[in-house]
Formats: sequence, structure tokens, C-alpha cells
Amino acid sequence: MNNNKKILILGAAESGVGAAILAQKQGFDVFVSDNGKIKDEYREVLQKHSISFEEGQHTENKILTADEIIKSPVIPDNVPLLVKAKEKNIPIISEIEFAGRYTNAKKICITGSNGKTTTTMLTYHILKNAGLNVGLAGNVGKSFALQVAQENFEYYVLELSSFQLDGMCDFKADVAIITNITPDHLDRYEYNFQNYVNSKFRILQNQTENDYFIFWGDDEVIINEIEKREIKTQMLPFGLEKEGNFAFTEDDFLKILKIEKPDQQIENQKSTNNKQQTYMTMELENIAIKGTHNLYNSMAAGLAAQVVNIQSDRIRRALETFDGVEHRMEYVASVRGVRYINDSKATNVNSTWYALESMQTPVVLILGGTDKGNDYTEIADLVKEKVRKLIFLGKDNEKLKTFFANKKFIETKSMQQAVDTAYEIAKHGDVVLLSPACASFDLFKDYEDRGNQFKQNVLKL
Repeated sequence: MNNNKKILILGAAESGVGAAILAQKQGFDVFVSDNGKIKDEYREVLQKHSISFEEGQHTENKILTADEIIKSPVIPDNVPLLVKAKEKNIPIISEIEFAGRYTNAKKICITGSNGKTTTTMLTYHILKNAGLNVGLAGNVGKSFALQVAQENFEYYVLELSSFQLDGMCDFKADVAIITNITPDHLDRYEYNFQNYVNSKFRILQNQTENDYFIFWGDDEVIINEIEKREIKTQMLPFGLEKEGNFAFTEDDFLKILKIEKPDQQIENQKSTNNKQQTYMTMELENIAIKGTHNLYNSMAAGLAAQVVNIQSDRIRRALETFDGVEHRMEYVASVRGVRYINDSKATNVNSTWYALESMQTPVVLILGGTDKGNDYTEIADLVKEKVRKLIFLGKDNEKLKTFFANKKFIETKSMQQAVDTAYEIAKHGDVVLLSPACASFDLFKDYEDRGNQFKQNVLKL
């Protein structure tokens, strides 16, 4: 038991409360500290388990006498209290790092600037429907630590943000997936893109030659970073073209190379193109979620499923039946011939690029929120080509107003005002697209709150 070791948990939301329950189960002396008000549902859980906690403050002498700190990913590393903890050499880790110590389950871990939630949910959908004993955690589902404490899963599919990866040291992914890397959260990385890239590549740390790295083979950032690093793990790139990729498209079919012996070293696809290959194939039109970006997500999830020996017919069936992810290109309703799409999860510019790229009809675009060091140049051409009118939604729209000065726009300060404005200006055949390219914390609790308010207001039209 660990009765003499003090675990201090900063943040009493999903990850923090889950970590507290696991720490208590492992015999640690546990204390939870939240600088804000703890939600009733989490306070009740802590009370039920007789776990000590405080809210509305951080008591410094309690925190700085801990043997180890598990912090919420939303807390920046440079807050003064954590700086003091580092000076005292107190280890500061994430809930993911902590929970990983107490499970022998195989872990499929997904990160990326865009597509990670869809890829995570799709991978989980494939494994679950194939009958595997699998849990879903990380940025989605219930706390990883809570499930390790209360369940006995043989597999976990984990969506990991850069903030979670920053707090991981000894954790190892059996299968690591990077969907893509574009600038995001630069305000947390000293506005240095390389710092953010380094954070994403932490998903590969501790991997061996018996593990797998699945990645988009056409992402220049990923490819350039691979060339700089000595990577031991087995690499499985995917892309639209066959050359060099383990998943690709050919003649209107998706093809995923079958990995017959996943526990053995595999040859690079480039060196085996002239040899007889066996593929899982399916018609592109039968994939349930549409768009090029979702095709990439399907490739990544399909490769992960191959690695864990899911049969091809089960992979195909899962790709045909997946419903998609709430707040990601989610159809809400059609009103007076105008379609309303909720893409509130688009919290960076690249996400909005993918959304606009998939649009086939004129768009009324709702854009804005908390800027994270965004460069809107990436979507400038698509906005010019496809967007009929811009609606800015945020407390401070000055950066958007300056960048899109030559485009017609309307400012709004609430979701109801944004939706009502879109209703007034949208024409028959248009799409009203909420794809903000920004964080949500200026006007909303989170992107889910933003998306839910959008849907509620649309359904009132």
C-alpha cells in the first residue's frame, strides 16, 4: 500500500475526480483542490468516497507538501503554484500518466490538431462492434483513471490532447496515431509552433519496435519531424495515393493493407509494392461519414483495427454504420431551404478549412471566439470562394474584422443573435455553418455548450 505517499490533485472535474478515486483505491493519501466551484455531480462523488477536497482556493502549504501532483490539463504549466512545485522537485503529471501505471490493457492513443475525436470514436466503434472488451477515455468518455479503478478492460482507445501529453513521462502507447499537425494552442506554447509539434510527438515516447505509429503520410510537418527523430516503432502511413502508404484510395475504393502478423516486424510498404499484398477493400461511397478529412480518419481507424486483428468484414460494417461525432459537421435542421450545420468543435483554423472545403453550396459562416494566436490566411481563399456572408460571434472581433475587412460581415454578441441574423440573411439553398476556428471560453462554458446553444436556437426558428 501507499499510505504514506501524498497525492495532490489539482482540478475536480472528470479527470481529477477519476484520478482521486484511483489514487484512493491504490492506498494513497489523497487531497483534491479546485480553485473554482466544484460541480455538484463531482462534489457528490468525492463525498461518497470520503475523499478530502477544497474548492474556491488552492491552499499552498497542502499542495507544496505533496509527493506528487496530478493536474487538470486545462491548468497551464506556468502558473506560480506549479512553478513553486517544480522548484521543490515535486513531480507533476497528468491523469493519463497516473492511470497508465495501473493497467496492462493495450492502449490505442490518438492525437492531432484535427480529426482526433472522430478517429477516436470511430476506432472505438470498430473495436466495440467487433466484440472486444474496450474502454473509451481521454478527452472523450469517462475518466481513464476512473475506468482503470472500476473496470477491467483489455483495450483502451484514448484521445489525447497536447496538454495531456505534456504531463506524461513513462506512459506508453501500444498504437499511436497522429492525424495531422497544424498551428493550435500557440498561446500555451510561447507562440512557438515547434514547441507544439514536440508536444504532439510525445505520444511516441517509450514506444518500442513492437509498437505502431499510424500517421498521415502527406502531412509535411509530421514527415519533417520524423526525419529529425530516431523512431523505433513500426510506421504505418496513410494517404490518398498508394505509393508508400498502408491505407489509400484506388479506383473509388478504400484499401487498407492487412497486417497478418501484428506482433512481428512488418516491411515498409515502399519496399513491398511489387510483392503480392492482401487488402481490406470497400467502396468509398459506402463509408458513412463523408468528406476527405473523414476518409483520412477512416484510414487511421482502419489501420488501428488491423493491428489488433479485427476481421475485414467487421471493419467494413463499422465504417458503414458510424454516425459521426456530435458538434463535428453535425446536421441540425433545414429551415426554409437552408441547412444548418454545427461544427462547434472546430476550435482552430485548420478545422474550419476542412469544413469549408467540404461545402458544395454558398455558406453563411459563423466565426469567432477566443483567439489562440490564429492565422486566418489558411481559410482566406475558401472564404472568398464559398462564403456569402460572415457572422462574427465573440467578445472581441477586432482581429477578424481587420483580416476580413474586404468581406461583408455582421458582428453578434450572443448565439441567439448569431442564429437570428443567419436566418435573416441566408437564402434558399445556402448552408449556415457554425465553424468558429476559435476557442469558446469568451461567451460559453466550452465548445459543447456553444454547439448546444446553436442547435437549440436553430430548432426554435
